[in-house]
Amino acid sequence: MAKQLTITDPTSGVTYTLEYTRKTVEMMEKQGFIAADVEKKPMTLLPALFAGAFLAHHRFVKRDVIDNIYARLSHKDELINRLVEMYNDPLVTLLDEPEQGDSEGNLSWKAGW
Repeated sequence: MAKQLTITDPTSGVTYTLEYTRKTVEMMEKQGFIAADVEKKPMTLLPALFAGAFLAHHRFVKRDVIDNIYARLSHKDELINRLVEMYNDPLVTLLDEPEQGDSEGNLSWKAGW
């Protein structure tokens, strides 16, 4: 099951579900997000990491709303750690081996050299 984080904005009463999927990680990469560069460009990439978590369930929320939510959050260091963990999950599933219980449907490959 994918990891999710919820944030409820008391001023609007809206609850946001933050999550990364393979599709949203791909969208972020196409927009130029490079996870390995977070330490080099934290002012740009940490807010982008947070905003990217909205794509799965709240794609049409404006960036200024997302930035406002981020500015009002406490414990940002813990939040960023959770977001990094969540972001890595779809990457791990991309490299997962297929289920061994149903090996009849699994494909194999071989090199021709």
